[in-house]
Amino acid sequence: MGKKRRKFSDEFKVEAVKLVTEQGLTVAQAARDLGVNGVVLGRWKKTYEDGLLGDTVKRRELDENRALRKENKRLRMERDILKKATAYFAKGSL
Repeated sequence: MGKKRRKFSDEFKVEAVKLVTEQGLTVAQAARDLGVNGVVLGRWKKTYEDGLLGDTVKRRELDENRALRKENKRLRMERDILKKATAYFAKGSL
């Protein structure tokens, strides 16, 4: 039976990468100390260097902000259409 896949938080990943980048440990040594695969730690390091690790909260906020702006735009269009329809029918009833 296969091993269950472990999940690590972004905070753990960032701290693991900092062992390599700031404390001067090799990727292999840091991986051994933390009990993770060296290839995985190397991937985390590259992701961190690309600026994609550690800012998940910021990315989520940006995605949510984008979605809210899109919804806001749609709602404004619907409101404008309803205003025009109300004005049209109000003129017709007089």
